[in-house]
Amino acid sequence: MALDRIRTPADLRDLSYAEIDGLADEIRDFIVGAVSETGGHLGSNLGVVELTLALHRVFQSPTDAILWDTGHQAYVHKIVTGRQAQFEQLRQGGGLSGYPSREESEHDYVENSHASTILSYAYGMAVARDAGTNPHRHIVAVIGDGSMTGGMAYEALNNIGHGNKRVIIILNDNGRSYAPTVSNLSASTQGHDEQSDHPSQPTFTDRVTGKLSHALTDIRLNPVYVRRQRRIENYLQSLPLVGNQAGAAMDAFKAGVREFLQPPSFFEALGVRYVGPVNGHNVEEMEHALLNAIELSEDGPILVHMMTQKGRGYSPAEDDNEKHLHDAPIFDPAVGPPKAVSTGYTQAFAESILKEAEADNRIVAITAAMPGPTGLIPFQERFPDRFFDVGIAEQHAVTGAAGMAMGGLRPIVAIYSTFLNRAWDQVVYDVAMHRLPVVFCLDRAGITGPDGASHHGVYDMALLSKVPGIRVLAPSSAQELAQMLHDAVRLSDEGPVVIRYARGAARQVTEHEVGSGLLARSVVAPDDADVCVIAVGKMLETAEQAAVQLAESGTPVTVWDARSCAPLDPAMIADAARHSRVLTIEDGIRAGGIGMSIADEITSIDPSTVVKVLGIPTKFIPHDPKSANLHTKFGLDVDGLVAALRQD
Repeated sequence: MALDRIRTPADLRDLSYAEIDGLADEIRDFIVGAVSETGGHLGSNLGVVELTLALHRVFQSPTDAILWDTGHQAYVHKIVTGRQAQFEQLRQGGGLSGYPSREESEHDYVENSHASTILSYAYGMAVARDAGTNPHRHIVAVIGDGSMTGGMAYEALNNIGHGNKRVIIILNDNGRSYAPTVSNLSASTQGHDEQSDHPSQPTFTDRVTGKLSHALTDIRLNPVYVRRQRRIENYLQSLPLVGNQAGAAMDAFKAGVREFLQPPSFFEALGVRYVGPVNGHNVEEMEHALLNAIELSEDGPILVHMMTQKGRGYSPAEDDNEKHLHDAPIFDPAVGPPKAVSTGYTQAFAESILKEAEADNRIVAITAAMPGPTGLIPFQERFPDRFFDVGIAEQHAVTGAAGMAMGGLRPIVAIYSTFLNRAWDQVVYDVAMHRLPVVFCLDRAGITGPDGASHHGVYDMALLSKVPGIRVLAPSSAQELAQMLHDAVRLSDEGPVVIRYARGAARQVTEHEVGSGLLARSVVAPDDADVCVIAVGKMLETAEQAAVQLAESGTPVTVWDARSCAPLDPAMIADAARHSRVLTIEDGIRAGGIGMSIADEITSIDPSTVVKVLGIPTKFIPHDPKSANLHTKFGLDVDGLVAALRQD
């Protein structure tokens, strides 16, 4: 097994191309086997096997900085940098991270599991290198798997080109993010399969333009051509009287050829040399392109466009039309993972938004490259003209929703809690300040498990509850979510509404266990209780179980389901203030969270009431596939709550 002999990137450089091809097959088998045992990102990593091998054969990491965006496509990078044995604990508590990790290896620089960031990192590192404080020789930014749909990438690209920074950009174009990539950049090459229309052979024009484009790529990657071109341009510019016109004519001719043959040539308008496309599964071809890119980068930034296939080499991933097994649970590698279906709160949302949209044709749905994970595939199929996937562009999603709301629609923005952080300014000033009827449905709120610090949705309540006019709701069951979404459409007439809900299973309750509007719900109300628990969202189940235990030992406990985190229900606050002790519990950050707001309001009524607040500490929370382990660690399980309630 060649893979057993790979301990560092240097071990790759003496292998023949035939040996590299065999190694690529071994790596794919290894990744499928590892992810089948632990779950993880599958399709994106299967697509970058040869690309990663070529990068590590040409560049000398960590002397050369290889930066990954998005970070979930770095499994192969981890394997060839000495972490193969650790894949048994991939995404497990205390085990290997599913993303680059600075704590794991000197080969990892950016722990970026949020997309579209790497070009900004690369720009900054290039500035530091040029200032003499960063020793890296080459800075290589690998961006792909949908990341080029994010606006931050274009902002950085503009700076890289304008500053003429020596950055080598690798565009890993697999035509996908979670779903097909929303971008005309890839549409010209990946978004439309000409073979589906012409199964026999491409048209004569296609063959001619394809050969010309490939020839131009070879020419433009040739440093000799580049040097000669520069001399010709300098000569034309120096001609008396007609120099400027001759130079302009040459530029116009080149621009015309690029526009005809290379739609992505807009990169060059930003000052970034573009070459490609290059076959991202041919190591020899990629190495040739990368070696020439190194020489050409002496004159400024260069982008090499690599064409890859997401899920390559594993038929269940290749055949998955929705997301090419972008991510997968534990599965049998012989048959592949079962078809992904929405469950729990996500499924409740999927069903509820369909019901609301049937009744109100103003409702539209917006997502940022994740129609499947947010439960919007059924909506997309039922209302294709009312569904909008904006790509990995959360800021645009929110302000786009604001514009739709201004035009009379009722936008529902379905997004992960952690990703809404990226659009904080837009939520506050583009939506809330205008009091617009936008409903935000935040999936994966609270502790989320295996994806780690950047994916836990622990900040939403603390942040959003401070925004004037926003109502923040937290359901404790599938039925509560459905009721809240129904109410939110009406409540949004007075301004934005947020519904935040947890990943995974949702409780099923009867219609008598569902509240309404902005009212809290009294769950357990013994007459002689001296202690009160106010629970937020999914923490209600923990509070109810703790109350049962305490009641059995002779300590009655009042339990409230807060439901509305902002504003808080005055009736709930007044009832809690009559108790001598109150404890709040939430699956969000404690500092500045809902419990703190509850404590302020209770003590303003009766300063003698003791209020204890339980929540997530102010720290980056590591990954653990069992969210319950993290809840236990922070005292947010039944035992932790019982212990807190028994304390004087």
